[in-house]
Amino acid sequence: MSFVGQPGCGAESAVEHWTEREIDKAAFNDARLGQRFGELLKQIGDGMGGSIPLACQDSASTKAAYRFFANERVEEADILSGHFAATRTRYDDCTGPILLIQDTTEFSYQRANTSAIGLTKSVNSGRDKDGRWRHHTVCGMLMHSSLAVTVEGLPLGLAAVKFWTRKKFKGTAQLKKKINPTRVPIEKKESVRRLDNLRQSIERLGQPAPCIHIGDRESDIYELYCLTQELGAHFLVRACVDRLAGDGGHTICDRDGRNQRQRLALHRRAQHKGETTKAALEIKFKRIAVLPPIGKQKRYPALDLTIIHANERGTPQGRKPIEWKLITDLAVRSRSEVIEKINWYAMRWKIEVFHKILKSGCKAEDSKLRTAERLANLMAVFCILSWRVLWLTMLNRIAPDASPKLALTDTEIALLDRLISGASHRRCRSGTLAFYLTKLARLGGYLARAAIRPPEMLSSGADSPDSLISKSAPKSERPEMWVIESFVVRVRLLRTSEAPFVNCFVVGKSTQ
Repeated sequence: MSFVGQPGCGAESAVEHWTEREIDKAAFNDARLGQRFGELLKQIGDGMGGSIPLACQDSASTKAAYRFFANERVEEADILSGHFAATRTRYDDCTGPILLIQDTTEFSYQRANTSAIGLTKSVNSGRDKDGRWRHHTVCGMLMHSSLAVTVEGLPLGLAAVKFWTRKKFKGTAQLKKKINPTRVPIEKKESVRRLDNLRQSIERLGQPAPCIHIGDRESDIYELYCLTQELGAHFLVRACVDRLAGDGGHTICDRDGRNQRQRLALHRRAQHKGETTKAALEIKFKRIAVLPPIGKQKRYPALDLTIIHANERGTPQGRKPIEWKLITDLAVRSRSEVIEKINWYAMRWKIEVFHKILKSGCKAEDSKLRTAERLANLMAVFCILSWRVLWLTMLNRIAPDASPKLALTDTEIALLDRLISGASHRRCRSGTLAFYLTKLARLGGYLARAAIRPPEMLSSGADSPDSLISKSAPKSERPEMWVIESFVVRVRLLRTSEAPFVNCFVVGKSTQ
């Protein structure tokens, strides 16, 4: 694994803050806005998870921050411009396939006046005293992002981001009963955001051939398949629709692939207990001709695609069995290739962890900003910080013996040596990246005992491919008591006239 072009590496790490590589001050219409953004990114990064006044520390800086987010000349595209360019640099330095993972998340807010922000969805509130169903709308905004990730799991950065809100929901359910959604042009659907993000990602990265679009069942869109091939990229998504295949007389499910059986170890967290289990999967795959929806066959051609069906053998206790039906335009000719594709799809969970950092680490839903435009600017700042947290976490997992200067400055390394004598973990070699990141975790409460796994990002959910919870850990030290969600314990050196002080912040939460 080459880390050329990664942030914070080389001799410059002693003098250059990592945020300098993620900022494009020229993207702003006013040079003063670019300067303010550089200072603001450092302040919010050092006080990650706190409020804007806590991060800025004084009244003047706090007022300047609020004015920056409210400035009509500031847009999220300006804020993320430097990060997109840095993602392109890291992308160019990599060899091999790069996974472009897309997903949507929503941020919910409590506001008396929802019109300034917008709505995300309508939820069922139960029945009233007369037995009638009640519904209420949720105030908030949505974000659809594309995260570039190596096949080893190292996030290179965001390639595209879109923020939006919804205005109304009344009558949408009845409209679906009158109009067949498959006959509505994709340009008139909200799903067009996936096509737009794909175009923007390929345009920013420049080289489409190594790009492989990874998406969940919401990405099972025929127009997306055609666009991916038109742009010269590839796709691997989880199928949701049983599409027409062959000559149109049958569907994908009617065509059984040739069986390729093997035991594939996928570590998966059971959602109700948080324990790691191993699943034995039966894998089937076949190359078939897939037809577009009936109402769109004149507009789109048939495609030769590979269908991969991974079924868990047996009935696991306490959870649903794994059943992945994947569809891709990549050729699959052997057992090793089909396992490779399944492992690539398992990387989709990285963007879920990215969203978790946004909400649990940056506390994105705790913001009190009043308008959608201001919140979008703040979320853009949080996106850069969340990528940095995820990058640190995965870098340690992929290359624990690498130089600590890949992630830390000389000042931070010396400060950690002064505060903590050793990592106190037998799995860490002295002087390595894992050695110093374990010290950071110890500042946040990690005990570094032999029975406990190294501190890592906790993932959870029904489709999570890996679990980071140790079954052998003592009950008092399992993440149910305290979750250390990242290695980022922000160390701020506050220089005073007498002595330096250390302000430590751990991204975590109590689950009790």
